[in-house]
Amino acid sequence: MDNRRPPLAPAFRSLPEYVHHWAQATPDRRAFTFVDHPAPDSRGVHRTLTWRRLDVRVRAVAARLAEEAEPGARVALLCPQGLEYVTGFLATLAAGLIAVPLYPPGLPGQGDRLTAVLADARPSVVVTTSRHLGEVQELCDRVVVAVDQVPDAAARDLAPADGEVAYLQYTSGSTRTPAGVEISHANVVANARQALSAYGADAHPVTCVGWLPLYHDMGLVLSIAAPVVRGLLSVLMDPVAFLHEPARWLRLLAAHPRALSAAPNFAYDYCASAVTDAQKTDLRLDGVVALINGSEPVRPGTADRFQAAFAGQGLVAETHCPSYGLAEATVFVSAARPGQPLRRFALDRDALAEGKALPARPDDPRAVLLAGCGTPAGQQVHIVDPVSGALLSEGEVGEIQVRGPNVGRGYWNQEEQTRRVFGTDGRLRTGDLGTVLEGQLIVTGRLKDLIVVDGRNHYPQDLEATVQDTHPAVRRDRLAAFGVAGGSGERVVVVAEHTRTTSLAEIDVPALVRAVRAAVSGRHGVRLAEVLLVPPGTVPRTSSGKVSRALTRERYLAGAYAADGAE
Repeated sequence: MDNRRPPLAPAFRSLPEYVHHWAQATPDRRAFTFVDHPAPDSRGVHRTLTWRRLDVRVRAVAARLAEEAEPGARVALLCPQGLEYVTGFLATLAAGLIAVPLYPPGLPGQGDRLTAVLADARPSVVVTTSRHLGEVQELCDRVVVAVDQVPDAAARDLAPADGEVAYLQYTSGSTRTPAGVEISHANVVANARQALSAYGADAHPVTCVGWLPLYHDMGLVLSIAAPVVRGLLSVLMDPVAFLHEPARWLRLLAAHPRALSAAPNFAYDYCASAVTDAQKTDLRLDGVVALINGSEPVRPGTADRFQAAFAGQGLVAETHCPSYGLAEATVFVSAARPGQPLRRFALDRDALAEGKALPARPDDPRAVLLAGCGTPAGQQVHIVDPVSGALLSEGEVGEIQVRGPNVGRGYWNQEEQTRRVFGTDGRLRTGDLGTVLEGQLIVTGRLKDLIVVDGRNHYPQDLEATVQDTHPAVRRDRLAAFGVAGGSGERVVVVAEHTRTTSLAEIDVPALVRAVRAAVSGRHGVRLAEVLLVPPGTVPRTSSGKVSRALTRERYLAGAYAADGAE
């Protein structure tokens, strides 16, 4: 039954209207499945909602929320990953309230951010589950509703929501007051349609398989919004279950026809290195249609390592889809299309530092290897001079700006920042640097992360790639390069975690530091002022799992890192 192609849905204004449509058109089709892993050796316990059952749960919880808050009030979602999260989010929208996707208390390293977001959003109601009810009530002095305690009998029909804003997507930055992007009902429906079209899911049915957190923009749109708009099955698992055993994600990809999924860069490298030959036995990945990598920038080497690791399981190279997006544009902006070869660009590092994307030999040690992020997904993308705003020609590096129906309304209660970022001309100033070559968008880095030494620009991720390739004790994708003010100009510092399989006492730190300094000096012409090797888990990450260079720099300046791993 679930392999039948779902009929096309008419255009609706909001996600809950799509849920109700599918509940009437295909009531017994599976809508959402959550795969729980209650024990370390668990192969997964499946819980499923059909479209009819999802519609009942959404209307029941929406009715309960409508009793507690006026239209337009904020509702914070402090649910764990699972079906209750999906239900709570859609019910909030159905009740005409504004959802604030978050997570339960206790998420490692995210307590301060959770407190800051709650203070900024000022929700009237908090949604959670019975399991987290006590700790949420202790944290929040507000009405708390446990999704799984609302009976089906509470379900009633609700008029479509009148409000414009569907939810606040808080950005994952860690150095300033969290900014909540106002995502309208029209924004999320438009971006879901754009993503479906970009990855071919509008013409052919797919199964969305994901472990990305539902409070993160890509997890929310790819695992909830897009399946709801198209009437597709969405299969979810917990991020922690993936981290404990990455083969679980691959098994879900193999178990579902025409699987489409997304993950950050580190996850592909993690699978390539951690999944054993025994776990690969009987694993077939020839049915996977698209694997999205939304890291910035996307490096071809990661796709190559993943492909080499799983080609024997039938994985097709053309499934890799480097993509670009950000919360201010709901999420998706541009994407490489499945079924097409990965576009690779070798660029001259010196020219790139001067704002020009000039070709280099791929085997040149001073070349920067980047992947193309495809073409815009139903929106306009421009490369402009960050200072003057003038449009730049192909091959010139500048700020990426975006215009489209998916661009959010602005930041919640932050008028000045909204004017600066969203402007008055309809163009979103992303703060990301990039260029266009051969029709492909290439993301080169973040404007605010640029390191300037002796008047030359250096991309931190470029320095980090050199460092992690220099010595096997450096943990991949768990290091940060940044600049700090010095007496004679900007000094460059690297803070890197060592691998979990090696203790600091077993590492010849002075030799490692000498090797790192020599490699960075030879490849980039940069002298590192300080290299610190720190324990695993020490380098802070954003809520989306990326290393936070800004917060690492802040902690370094505060003296938070011990000197015994430094030189």
